[in-house]
Amino acid sequence: MPGSEPSPPAPGIEKPKRFRPKFHYELLVCGARGHLLIGTDVAVVRAQDSVVVREDGGVRWHRCLRCDSWLPLSPPADAPLPCLPPLEQIPVPVRGRPLRDKIVLRAIAIDRALHFVVLAFLAVLVFFVAAHQHELQHRFYRVLADIQGEIGGGSTQAGEHTGILHDLDELFTLKSSTLHVLGIAIFVYALVEGAEAVGLWYQQRWAEYLTFIATALFLPLEVYELTTTVSPFKVAALLINLAILVYLVSAKRLFGFRGGIAAEEAAHERDVGWPALKRTEPGIGSP
Repeated sequence: MPGSEPSPPAPGIEKPKRFRPKFHYELLVCGARGHLLIGTDVAVVRAQDSVVVREDGGVRWHRCLRCDSWLPLSPPADAPLPCLPPLEQIPVPVRGRPLRDKIVLRAIAIDRALHFVVLAFLAVLVFFVAAHQHELQHRFYRVLADIQGEIGGGSTQAGEHTGILHDLDELFTLKSSTLHVLGIAIFVYALVEGAEAVGLWYQQRWAEYLTFIATALFLPLEVYELTTTVSPFKVAALLINLAILVYLVSAKRLFGFRGGIAAEEAAHERDVGWPALKRTEPGIGSP
């Protein structure tokens, strides 16, 4: 129609305007779950259905409700339904910014769940060492003496080890009370990571703040660790946590950044429901 804005092309087919093409989370989900089409089982396609299904030359073009791709299908030979129900009665899947946030937050939740498992295991290990400290210390030195005897002898005195042997030696020489405090601290941290995982999985706002604060608090420690020894794992962990902080502040608008929660809800609202699909409906003659 004259004066109307041109409809955006379907995701994945437009020419990139920058060095890296825009990433479409809808295509990622449709690639894993398949397209979400409606009107494949109706006898008649009406003019008011053109936002999601059109018929041309004996071929029906169905619009995926998630990724906006149009797929050609033959009309059904024996359609069980006469026509589509009112579009407002058909649920629209999560798409746009809400889908992006759901995928990213759940990816962070999986990362935090792994942290919870590792930290909980370490806490249990510390408590176990505290309960059997003298027995484990005796076995540690006995096994170490046997190994060193097999490879040519050497001192087995405490304080003369390096690497993981030094770390184990330090662990076994800690006081039992210190081990209990350490175990409690690790377990509390594991609970925090577990709370983050659950909250982020269900996209809770409090979990986003908790994740930001917990990640920011331990960031100086990660930087300090890199000043002592550098490893690909430490560098990757630091970069991932920095990316998480940037995403939470910029995309999720924490602490009132970029308009805060009100601006985020308004941005999400533009990508939700049938108004979003109708706003991006291609013109007649498309797809």
